[in-house]
Amino acid sequence: MVVIGVDPHKRQHTAAVVEQPTQRQLGELTIEATLADYRRLLAWARQWPERTWAVENARGLGRHLAQWLLVRGERVQDVPATATTRVRELSRGGRRKNDVIDAAAAASVEERREGRGAEGPDEGRCREELRQGGADETG
Repeated sequence: MVVIGVDPHKRQHTAAVVEQPTQRQLGELTIEATLADYRRLLAWARQWPERTWAVENARGLGRHLAQWLLVRGERVQDVPATATTRVRELSRGGRRKNDVIDAAAAASVEERREGRGAEGPDEGRCREELRQGGADETG
């Protein structure tokens, strides 16, 4: 099982694949925030058939990608930016930051939540909101 963390930005999204439970990073990919590149991201991710997506700020900048993935039957979790910041600070010993580190931090947050086997109080509602948010079904 892997978690694909995504650090979304207005024009580009960076994904990092983290293996559970070793936390070893298996790959990374940066794409443009376009439907064509969403397709490329999903095709790249298919090499890990057992996957969960951890999209940082899935209600904000990551919303379109999160909805697009959900419509295609992918398992998607929202990861608050504050959580990735905390993981990055604790694991890297400071505020060193780049998109790959943030994507891997999002994956690490989700892996830790899955390891506990419990959802936060907002997660089920967030997934439902994302599903109903009018994702573009083309592509």
